Amino acid sequence: MKILFVVEGFTDIRFVKGLSEIGGLTVLVPSRQYRSSGLDKRILYERLRLKVHEIEGSRLAYQAASFAYLWKHAREFDIILAQEALRGSLNSGLSGYLHGVPVVNYVGVDAEAYFRCRRERRQYGPFKYFIGQLVIRGLLSINGKLGTRWVAVGPYLKEVCARYSRRVELGFAYGVDTDLYVPLRDEADRVALRQQLGLPQKAFLIFLSSRISHEKDPETVLQAAAAARKAGLNAVVFNLGGGFQDFLNLAQRMRLPDADQWVIGRPAAHPMYDLPRYYQAADCLAQASLAEGAGMSPLEALACGTPAVCTAVGGMARILKSHARLTPRRDPEAMAKEFLWIAANPDEARKQALEARQFVIREWNRNRAFQSLAEILEECCREAAAKRNCR
Repeated sequence: MKILFVVEGFTDIRFVKGLSEIGGLTVLVPSRQYRSSGLDKRILYERLRLKVHEIEGSRLAYQAASFAYLWKHAREFDIILAQEALRGSLNSGLSGYLHGVPVVNYVGVDAEAYFRCRRERRQYGPFKYFIGQLVIRGLLSINGKLGTRWVAVGPYLKEVCARYSRRVELGFAYGVDTDLYVPLRDEADRVALRQQLGLPQKAFLIFLSSRISHEKDPETVLQAAAAARKAGLNAVVFNLGGGFQDFLNLAQRMRLPDADQWVIGRPAAHPMYDLPRYYQAADCLAQASLAEGAGMSPLEALACGTPAVCTAVGGMARILKSHARLTPRRDPEAMAKEFLWIAANPDEARKQALEARQFVIREWNRNRAFQSLAEILEECCREAAAKRNCR
């Protein structure tokens, strides 16, 4: 297959690499995000066999330039894979529809729910929020009609996407490489690993791996950790990501007691080499969200045998039930209790995580994720070829 992957914003090197293994891949990507995220360097480092076309400019400039590219080159590909189903995907849907090229929308976020989080955080006033809702619903409806098929990450998003598209398949994002994300052998390995990573030894390490954005809830994790510390637990929270400085600034703005002593932030770790070691070094993962499409970080933590404490919202509530320690939305007291329980019952907590690893291997492993996607794309190509032959 000749695949054109149209990226609307940021994307993960693991997804790009997997796509490059199932077809001849060309990536159309906004230049600013491509370079600021380090994806350009990671593609070079991996020596992936693909082509990259960068689109310069802001949102409007990108919209115009990407449509021009698609209009000119769409017929050169067997299939167009569009990231999400909003403004960037509109170009893909129109070009594919008019040129007879199948378009698959790959959906990893609940766009309406994420937008509501902006209103909840008072980033938008009532009028702007009302208009934004109309635009999002309009784009989802249009792309639902233009797209050949949608692939939704996890069962929760599959139900969300079914409101807009009649043909929705279950997807697994880039999955979890369960040969890479593995448990440590024993506590001695954890001690050595913390020393290598420069992490405190005699602390209850809480790993907050997610980016800092409007749909995430780092405030609850920090408040929960502060409450656990007040109860006597030497809790330390560390975040890795491009927005780690925002995380550190947030802790200062919240005026948490002695935050500079127990809140750590570092740049993002490479997900295919360094990131698993941070999961392994942690006592637990914490992911609090206001809304969540699926939640890959808890699955990665569980694959490493590391307990996960997560907010019971969206996809996390569906996927992680009985596998992670779930807490109500925006409830730091409940999350603090889970931290304290894991610290008091480490063997039982680890046993639950190791049992959950088997679930990750069975349902969310990397091989299944890309095999499933390859089958969907191939089927869409066959259907498109059959339609052309009928004409």
